[in-house]
Amino acid sequence: MHAVHTKATGIAGRVAAVVVTVAVIGVFNASASGAHPNPTITREAWGSTAEGQVDRYTLTNDRGMRVRILTYGGILQSIEVPDRRGRNANVTLGFDNLADYVAKSPYFGCITGRYANRIALGRFTLDGVTYQLPINNPPNSLHGGTVGFDKHIWATTPFRRGDTVGLVMTFTSPAGDQGYPGTMSSTVTYTLTRDNSIRMEYHATTDAPTVINLTNHAYFNLAGEGSGTIDNHLLYLNAKRYTPVDPTLIPSGALDPVASTPMDFTRATAIGARNRSGFEQLVIGRGYDHNWVLDRRDSSYVRLELAARVLEPTSGRVLTILTTEPGIQFYAGNFLDGTLIGTSGRMYRQGDGFALETQHYPDSPNHANFPSTVLRPGQTYQTTTIYKFSTGH
Repeated sequence: MHAVHTKATGIAGRVAAVVVTVAVIGVFNASASGAHPNPTITREAWGSTAEGQVDRYTLTNDRGMRVRILTYGGILQSIEVPDRRGRNANVTLGFDNLADYVAKSPYFGCITGRYANRIALGRFTLDGVTYQLPINNPPNSLHGGTVGFDKHIWATTPFRRGDTVGLVMTFTSPAGDQGYPGTMSSTVTYTLTRDNSIRMEYHATTDAPTVINLTNHAYFNLAGEGSGTIDNHLLYLNAKRYTPVDPTLIPSGALDPVASTPMDFTRATAIGARNRSGFEQLVIGRGYDHNWVLDRRDSSYVRLELAARVLEPTSGRVLTILTTEPGIQFYAGNFLDGTLIGTSGRMYRQGDGFALETQHYPDSPNHANFPSTVLRPGQTYQTTTIYKFSTGH
């Protein structure tokens, strides 16, 4: 087993939406008793980019949960789930048109890669060779560079398996893309399950040594997209340590305890309770924008384990995140500034959504003490994350 949770195989282990439904998988057959319909998938054209047509798929399970996913960037464009009274609302931030995703999205709902999060000065050395990446978050490289995985159209195949529906999405990044070595073939499989979960499985291979760190960058507001602040959301993180950062948001290399600091979410705590505390790390990030080191029993990064749980008290909606990854980036929407108009037609202001990005640690290629993100020929990068939605009190 490779240290980056890569399993060994072989020798090593897009301006408006034009709604034209062209594919339907599954048949609605609600009975007279009021049962929910069977799981379905529909596809509609949703504009185009220079790469070609962008489609939007709508996945619905037999409990009425509905998820819309774009082939552009693998974007989770909307996630509709019930509150404790059974009333559905979209709980993820985004846009109602492709043009905004192309021109100004802060990574709403997308697959980020090749390397999610930051790499210091856009530079790393692998096997004695130094590679330079685009500096798109000065002075660092962020989320794979100027044209990352979030800015491409992914080839997509829908499927239905039993009581689940989903999409298999693939993209091949050529050697030298954004400065990264190796041709990388990536597959992300989204599955909507009967228990109101979105299962995300990531696979990748390479023909030359490279680094990789894939995640989804959904922003959530469990009270409903466009409803305002997330300050009252109660957050639990299964992590007693985090990676403190320098003024450019690059980890120092330390794994600091969260105890007795505003970084401690080992007991469910309101997101807004301490984010104006003056704690140096929060001043640097303008709030929460840090990686937490998950308390895992499985150090080989194969088993799904609890990473985070969030409760929005008014609606009762709960988001539980399970992952095979060693870390999770909690970002509290600090850089939302009122310039973006979301799906509901409302502006997004600071703290109107949060992201919980399961991942390897930021800047891992430059920290030998962090779990490795190196992927070599003959290995398969493989990770899984689940977003599970439910209701609580």
